[in-house]
Amino acid sequence: MNRIKYLCGTTFRMLSLVAAICVLSFVLVSASPVDPLEAYVGAESTMSEQAKQEIAEHWGLNDPPAQRFLTWAKNTIHGDLGDSITYHMPVSTVIFERFQYSIALILSAWVLSGVLGFAAGILAALKRGSLLDKGIKTFCLILQSAPVFWFGLLMLTVFSVILGWFPIGQAVPMDKLAEDVTVWDRVYHMILPSVTLSILGISKIALYTRQKLIEIMHSDYILFARARGETTRQLVVRHGLRNIALPAITLQFASFSELFGGIALAESVFSYPGLGSALTAAALNADAPLLIGIAMFSALFVFAGNLIANILYGIIDPRLKEGGYRA
Repeated sequence: MNRIKYLCGTTFRMLSLVAAICVLSFVLVSASPVDPLEAYVGAESTMSEQAKQEIAEHWGLNDPPAQRFLTWAKNTIHGDLGDSITYHMPVSTVIFERFQYSIALILSAWVLSGVLGFAAGILAALKRGSLLDKGIKTFCLILQSAPVFWFGLLMLTVFSVILGWFPIGQAVPMDKLAEDVTVWDRVYHMILPSVTLSILGISKIALYTRQKLIEIMHSDYILFARARGETTRQLVVRHGLRNIALPAITLQFASFSELFGGIALAESVFSYPGLGSALTAAALNADAPLLIGIAMFSALFVFAGNLIANILYGIIDPRLKEGGYRA
């Protein structure tokens, strides 16, 4: 019964979240000063007014906002997210094609930020007060204060323009056919955007892990274990890692939403053809179907990440399982 109640509650929260995001996204798009018809045909277009009205009628732009939303909601329930005004294809197709690029970028940045942040936090805590600890804290504070687009431009200028180590942009080489593109080509083009996007999570995880491990290493049971003759390595592995794993996992999975927020800027800087660049193009063109579709998809993705985090809590600490120990 507890599992059924949990699944029902989780499903209700997910549907409520998606519905609220859809309504809010539609309201914001409708209030946008960008005219979707003008963005579609171009400001300098010589198209006749009759042709423009036919296009507006085709896209439903002449209907009241409430009617357009209800029409969209009805079609969405039947699996039709509508057609993108920007890309002239179904929204589901655009999301699927672009997400194939974005998921590789998001996962690589997510893993990189988690591993580096966790390792840096542990190292800083064990070397508390040393020059290394101060250097890690300073570096993390700089990363946390640096905007994604500024850091991306800096990386692009240094490593692509000045040093020439990495390509300037795109996800694959422009001088190769699709069948000639190798896995290394894709990884090579993804390194700089991935590193840029990873700065969103490294500093928070590192600083939080450092503080948490310092508190644990000065607790009574650690002092007792140290008195029994356990080494620092044994103390960290046996007692420290499990206690700092839960807050680290919380921050790591919570960074999903930040990654979706930063991916639009990172992909725009590096001309990476992912979901973030599609979101930017849709916003500039007031492409309501694509904007709402991406917002709904990102909400589901972030919700799934938080759900996975809750499941991992029970695996790492069995006391947190349903029906078990409650603090």
